[in-house]
Amino acid sequence: MTLNRSKQRDAIIAFLATRKDHPTAEVVYDNVRETFPNISLGTVYRNLTLLADLGEIRRLRTRDSKDHFDADLSPHYHFICNECFSVSDIFIDKTTELVKAANEVTMNQITDHEVFYYGICKDCQKKEH
Repeated sequence: MTLNRSKQRDAIIAFLATRKDHPTAEVVYDNVRETFPNISLGTVYRNLTLLADLGEIRRLRTRDSKDHFDADLSPHYHFICNECFSVSDIFIDKTTELVKAANEVTMNQITDHEVFYYGICKDCQKKEH
């Protein structure tokens, strides 16, 4: 499917490209609204969903029941804090051993995988002390 260009959609992608914290739709909306004051939260949600469905951005479903979005499509994993639900990138080589083992167990043809690591982030660890 070819996606028609839209200034609002371009602004959403441009905003996500500047972020490493994997914002929620509400954060995207608050920031894109500075450029497009009349944009609705529904429009932002629809565009994020469309972009994720087309593979132009990545949607991360986390334990805080909110979708987070990532414009970085390079192979990488994610760390999610159990306290504040922040999402951060982990840039280590995506292991082919994991896919190989899963292929052998399931007899399926696995083409990609996604891994989330959960724990307590450095900021929340500091708060506890």
